Amino acid sequence: MVDVATKPATHRIAIASGRIAMQPETLALVQAGTAKKGDVLGIARIAGIQGAKKTSDLIPLCHPLALTRIAIEFEASDIFTIGAHGIFCTATVETVGPTGVEMEALTAVQIALLTIYDMCKAVDRGMSIHDVRVLEKHGGKSGSFVAS
Repeated sequence: MVDVATKPATHRIAIASGRIAMQPETLALVQAGTAKKGDVLGIARIAGIQGAKKTSDLIPLCHPLALTRIAIEFEASDIFTIGAHGIFCTATVETVGPTGVEMEALTAVQIALLTIYDMCKAVDRGMSIHDVRVLEKHGGKSGSFVAS
């Protein structure tokens, strides 16, 4: 691990996003709340929060961080591209500390999307996860990053 002991604690924020593409019928099940396993987006939100909190357990060289905020948002869409329906996920993660929270935000998005896949795979095995990336990062020595 990188030594961050001498780095000052600053307010740090990272926002990551991604999407899961699915059949229109699968999206309709999720939106109606009638999936066999229950409230897909509610459970995926909790999974994303847990994923952010467990990032240092999953990624070997990540520092364990005291996260001060984790927000997971979903937006259903049927206009990604022609014939592709699905759900966008955005995770915002914050801390006050000596290192950033980009990995926590990325992990939150991935785990939330994987949870959607798990909860809907019985009706749509062809779902696919796309475009997971950091949208914004603020705080620390390197300052801000906003994806173009």
